[in-house]
Amino acid sequence: MIPAREGLARLQEGNRRFVSDVRNGGALASHARRNEVAAGQEPFAIILGCSDSRVPAEIVFDQGLGDLFVIRVAGNIVAPSQIGSVEFAAERYGVRLVVVLGHSRCGAVLATLEELQRPTENQSRNLRSIVDRVRPSVEALLATELRHDPDALVRDAVRANVRVSASQLRHGSDVLEQLIQKEGLVVVGAEYSLETGVVDFFEGMAAAG
Repeated sequence: MIPAREGLARLQEGNRRFVSDVRNGGALASHARRNEVAAGQEPFAIILGCSDSRVPAEIVFDQGLGDLFVIRVAGNIVAPSQIGSVEFAAERYGVRLVVVLGHSRCGAVLATLEELQRPTENQSRNLRSIVDRVRPSVEALLATELRHDPDALVRDAVRANVRVSASQLRHGSDVLEQLIQKEGLVVVGAEYSLETGVVDFFEGMAAAG
């Protein structure tokens, strides 16, 4: 079992390789590695990330087959199925690090802000379920001066959404709460920059230290 602190260091180092374009992904996805993980997996981190095609966690963190347990959903929202997936990996594989990974210019966050300002009547029930989960984390921002600065509004909304998702994982599951209190599970929030490739771990880091 890899402690949360060590797992976090691996992700940070992998992201530095990615940003510097010195990735070693070929070795991590080799034929030998495929054979090695075919019999079982031992991921060292759980990533709850956005489905955005520009933010594939394994590439962003320069990790290979069997290294990351990745859950992807538009807006990196937390619903029962996502909580269950995190519980599964944490209990079954002993993973002790969970990262909620948002990203700059998130379309789901932007769609929620637009919906709050200009409601649409023909939005599908399924899309609305995503918007409704992002809504509580960003709604209050529209009452601030940020409403006059669209770029700053989206930037703050992305981080607010990550914080809320991380909090929901910490406090929305008896299983995860027990693992946090007794087994060293850590949930942190991070944002990936589409422009630079850098992942900024900005939330929950005190627990990982």
